[in-house]
Amino acid sequence: MLSACFSMTGCNEDFLTTDPLTEIPKEAVWADPALAESFVTGIYQGFGMGGFDGLMLASITDEALFTHPNGGVTSITEARVNSANLGWVNNTYSWENMYSYIRRANIAIENLSDPQFDNEGGIVDRLMGEAKFLRAYYYHQLARYYGGVPLIDRSYGLGEETYEVPRATWEETINFILADLDDAATLLEGKSMEDGRTNELAALALKSRILLYAASDLHDASTAAANSSLLAGFTAIELLAYPEGNRTERWQKAKDAAWAVIQKGSGNLFGLSAPVSHEEGIQNYINNSMARNGGEKELLLARYFINMKQEDGGRQGLYNGPNGYNNWAGNTPLQLLVDDYEMMDGTEFNWSDPQHASSPYENRDARFYASILYDGALWKPRSLANQPKDPLGQVQTGTYEVTDGSGNKVPHFGLDTRNSSIEDWNGSYTGYYVRKFIDANPAIVDQNTWQEIPWPFLRYTEAVLNYVEASIELGQEEEARHWLNQIRFRVGQPAVTDTGEALTERYRNERRIEMAYEEQRYHDARRWMIAAETLGRKATIINITGTLKPGNTISTYRYDPNLYNYVYKVVPIDPGRENRTWLDKMYFVPIHRDEINRNSKLIQNPGIE
Repeated sequence: MLSACFSMTGCNEDFLTTDPLTEIPKEAVWADPALAESFVTGIYQGFGMGGFDGLMLASITDEALFTHPNGGVTSITEARVNSANLGWVNNTYSWENMYSYIRRANIAIENLSDPQFDNEGGIVDRLMGEAKFLRAYYYHQLARYYGGVPLIDRSYGLGEETYEVPRATWEETINFILADLDDAATLLEGKSMEDGRTNELAALALKSRILLYAASDLHDASTAAANSSLLAGFTAIELLAYPEGNRTERWQKAKDAAWAVIQKGSGNLFGLSAPVSHEEGIQNYINNSMARNGGEKELLLARYFINMKQEDGGRQGLYNGPNGYNNWAGNTPLQLLVDDYEMMDGTEFNWSDPQHASSPYENRDARFYASILYDGALWKPRSLANQPKDPLGQVQTGTYEVTDGSGNKVPHFGLDTRNSSIEDWNGSYTGYYVRKFIDANPAIVDQNTWQEIPWPFLRYTEAVLNYVEASIELGQEEEARHWLNQIRFRVGQPAVTDTGEALTERYRNERRIEMAYEEQRYHDARRWMIAAETLGRKATIINITGTLKPGNTISTYRYDPNLYNYVYKVVPIDPGRENRTWLDKMYFVPIHRDEINRNSKLIQNPGIE
């Protein structure tokens, strides 16, 4: 038996193999193109759900209010953050998480720089281009939240002499990102990429974004100091802004980068010479938001979701939909945003106008109807159990009179309020719900169903807006109006003719409306340094009452101006719920105390204790 044992093992060298069966050795990964591609694919995991989390970035801006108790949100909106309490920080931009994925990108770049397999079909170039883009993307996330950060361009190992690295200047950080994006665009040029993976156009679009930020007020030291005494007194301003240099040149670079995207891409429905109809405008914007029926051409880089893999990113209907549809009303639109949607004729909405005040949801910009669910809006059929309460599927966010069996007038609390007879714990405080990014398919109605709407990291229209902004800053107003009107025509809004400061304000509002809930507002308000009068405003909501006109009776409520007199009253939200304020320390996210303790070379952002 002993002899037989030796004879069996003696010619089987695998018997002594000690490689773990659940892991793949590093040498094997970078010698096999399929394994190397899998590693690079894993670097995309830093994207998370994109912006489709239960708590959205919109809720720390003047776009939305987060419905559910969350001290991390109010720490930000009430400017109470410090180095030990950063408030709510999503993993898509947290310091620790971003550096984790930067390390993975560095590992890929190091190994692909000396590839152990042939560049057949350009696979080495493609993977290197993806890794360079992803490193640039994660550094851009850090930069636009924190300012200049330590630039780590290699993977650290055990036994290093030191792990302490100082923050790079703002200029150095921007230049590092741009170098990676230029490399990525070159390496990915002409490559056919799968949906969800980066590409040449996405690299150019991210370059356009970061150059726009770099040219903005917040990142010009003299302008920032003039607008903020806190920043004026910060002795390391070079970490956050250019201490000197030519702003005109920076705006020109931003314009050129945006133009590169415009030339190479197409977007959806650009080139119109006149506004489409109002109805077409609503559908066009829905198509762009849903990436359908031409709207998919808007996407330069997106996070996709499929029902075969049920992820939280496919549950926006559940997270944000009305509670009367058994949804959770997570991020609800503020009146501040609703008021900024223009009228159909391009004029501003005004509560002082009696006609506007009596019918605030009539004749508004098409994007309002494609983005906001308001009182009386026609939505999906309710669940079978609740359809008798609302046979028409209308959103109900007010309090209305109905008549009981004895003919007496009694109050009916809207089915989508916090006094709903369906669910009363998770209704909107603001009187609105998000319509954008939510599938109107009646089959996708509750917590048991998912949707397949992609999150837009980078889309063509953003590059067009970047081009418009840079053109305005360079005094090229005719060019700016041309492209601004291209965006407006496809949603049925009339051309703008403004000049000077009025054109700047019109552009900024256009960007706010067009890019609502796309994680743009937080960064725009900060880089324009208008956060005190926007993000710091007290949140307002709508109270709606409907009283029956004389002689009318109705037992099951429905929205009907022929039966009801409606009164709309804008009120501030209860300060006990949220009491927004702005302090200039909020221009940049604090670096957590633990990071400061680990790296003595780090300088904290201004105003943070």
